[in-house]
Formats: sequence, C-alpha cells, structure tokens
Amino acid sequence: MIEKTSGHRERIVEKLVEARLRTHGGVLLTGPKAVGKTTTARCFAASEVRLDQDTAALTAAQTDPRLVLDGEPPRLIDEYQLAPGIWNAVRGRIDDHGGKGLFLLTGSSTPESEERSHTGARRIAAIRMRTLTLFERGLSSGAVSVGALLDGSPAEPEPHRLSVTEAIEALSIGGWPDNLTLTPADALDANADYLDTIVHTDVHRVDGVRRDPDGLRRLLASYARNTATDASLRTIARTAERPLGETTLHDYLRALGRLFLIEDQASWKPQLRSRVRLAATPKRHLADPSLAVAALGATPERLLGPEIELAGFLFESQAIHDLRVYAQPHRGEVRFYRDNKGLEIDAIVETADGRWLAAEIKLGHHRVDEGARNLLALRAKLSPAANAACGALLVVVADSPTYMRPDGVLVTSIVSLGP
Repeated sequence: MIEKTSGHRERIVEKLVEARLRTHGGVLLTGPKAVGKTTTARCFAASEVRLDQDTAALTAAQTDPRLVLDGEPPRLIDEYQLAPGIWNAVRGRIDDHGGKGLFLLTGSSTPESEERSHTGARRIAAIRMRTLTLFERGLSSGAVSVGALLDGSPAEPEPHRLSVTEAIEALSIGGWPDNLTLTPADALDANADYLDTIVHTDVHRVDGVRRDPDGLRRLLASYARNTATDASLRTIARTAERPLGETTLHDYLRALGRLFLIEDQASWKPQLRSRVRLAATPKRHLADPSLAVAALGATPERLLGPEIELAGFLFESQAIHDLRVYAQPHRGEVRFYRDNKGLEIDAIVETADGRWLAAEIKLGHHRVDEGARNLLALRAKLSPAANAACGALLVVVADSPTYMRPDGVLVTSIVSLGP
C-alpha cells in the first residue's frame, strides 16, 4: 500500500498508519511543523488537497468543507485545521459511507474546541508523529528492540556505540528531516530560524492572539534549562530571564502545546510493596532536544564544556524522545518514577496490557553502576505482580557496547535501540 518515492526515509509510524487505515474510516497525523507528516501521509494517499498551499481549495473548504472531500480514497486533507468544519464533514462522510481507510488528515496545530465537542472515536484514529529518532536517521542499529525487551527476550551483545561528542552533536542537529543533509553549523542555524518562525508567526496563527515574541523566547529558554526535570511551572516562570506572570505563562504554554512543541512526561504509578508518596509533577520536554539547544543559543562545544551537566539532561530527553517512538507500535507510553525516598528512574515504558521495562539514562558509561543500583532498588519496592510484568531493566548510555551485567541489568547504547 505504501508507495515510496526515490530517497524516501522509512518512518516507524508508517506501520501504525497502515494498520489504522484498516480499522478506521480516517487517520489523523498530528505533530509539530516539519516532522514529515505530509510526506508520510502521501505514501498512503490516492488523492489529496493541501489547504496550506492551495488558496482556492482553502477558500472552498472555508465556504463548505464538503467541497474538498471528493477524491479517490484514502484522500489526504493536509493541514485540515485551517478550515473550520473539516473535522465534522469528514466524520459525517465516514458515517455515511461506513468504510475504512477513506481519509488521511494532517495537522500541525490543535484547532479550537470543535474536536472536543464532536468526537471522532471509532471513526478517526489519531497518531502523534515526532521528529526522526536516531534509528530513523541511520545512526542506530536497532539491534536492541523495545518490543522484544517488553516481551522479556534477551538482547544480543553488540559493539555498537556512540561517543559522547557524537551524541551531543546528533541531538543538537535534531531529528528534523530537512536537517539531514545540512552541516552541523547549518542545522543549528535552521533550528534557530524555526524558533523565530514559532515566536513571530505560528503562535499568532494558532488562535489569532498577538503575543510578545520576547516573552515566548524567555519561556522556551526556561523550559530548555529545565529539560528532563520535574520543575514546577512556577519555577519555570521564575527562572525565565525576566519572570513571567502566571496568566501569561499558562497562555503561552497553551499556545505552544497546541503547536505540539511541548511534550511533558507523566509519572508512573505502579503497585508497590509499601506506601510511599510518588511524584505528580511531570518532567519537562520540548518536542525535540534540538529546540532546547536552539532556545538557549547553545552549541555542541559549549555543551561538552561548561554546560556538560545540561548536556546530560538533553541526552536524557533524546532517549525519552526515541523511546516514545519505539514504544508507539506496541501501544506503549513512556513515564518516569520518583518517590519521596529519593529514588528516581528516568524512563518506564509501559504498554496497555501492563508489560513494562525500566531504563536509567546516563550520558557516560562511568555512571552505569549508579543506574543499575537505582533499577534494582525499584524492583525491591514493587509488588510481586508488578515485578512479574517487567520485561527488562536497562541502562542507556552513549559510549557503551551492549552487554548483560551479572545482576541482570542490561547496558546498551542509545544507538543500539530500536522499535
């Protein structure tokens, strides 16, 4: 069904799209601008209308959304949110025809309240699309499969590894498809330009409200400084270059959230042997670690020097990003664990049927022992039922081959992970 063009780079999400087209009348691909939603959707579409490029089609859709629905299925309606009423029109057409795989929608922002009041449940399957993982960029072997680990299958030893320098350069470039052919310096410039467009144009377009670009920059920089931490929103507002008021902070966050630029990480609530208080505040992440680098005006050289502590948090954010994509085909979510006794686990990948794995993420191999101790301490706190559902405990680093420790903790490189 997938018709690939020359130079097509396969995305993990493609299998999800193909599957949902078999089970639903439509598929909605959401995600930040420039992650490849249109390119991916066009692999499946038999006809298309691109509302962000075809002015006449957009005018017609704004007049009567049904005017752009006709075409061979699956019909792609690109940037559907630009024409209010498209969602309901597509939903109605699916109800009328009762078929599967009729429509593909893409959206780079969440529309106003229309979708919340008129559900697409059982009709339109929503799929979150993210930037390229290291596996999709050709940097990871994928030999250590998240799916296999969730099933309890052992990983084979592998020499594949990444230097710390290479890891920081890779996350600074980011997973934007357009960056793949750029030099590192040009990629950093492209990411800075992307942020310029967000604060000057996209945030206004999302709802027509004018916001202060400088205030948005300060918020993004504060978010970046707090990447992979569970900093409170009050802390983020206070640590901005100039503090942001609470009303302004929440308004800016809503706008950035609607553009899919913020993707926080919720905490895990397992069955424990004893009662402890668990963290409730989510960990903070931008859609791609390269956005954090750009928001701070950082470079790989700075991150490997005076900002090495920040580099560790950005590396963690890269690993969380990649694990989220690798978990998608298995209906998995990526959470974290922290309790009031001081134990923290960076990533818990849990599927809908309760299988899970735990990962500690450390930039350098010298912190493997620390990560392993934390993972074993977690297992000691869990109920027998929770432990029985655990597929693997692993420490993810940059500069290590893949091997199993005597204590049963798997050590692997971020460039060995895959779906």
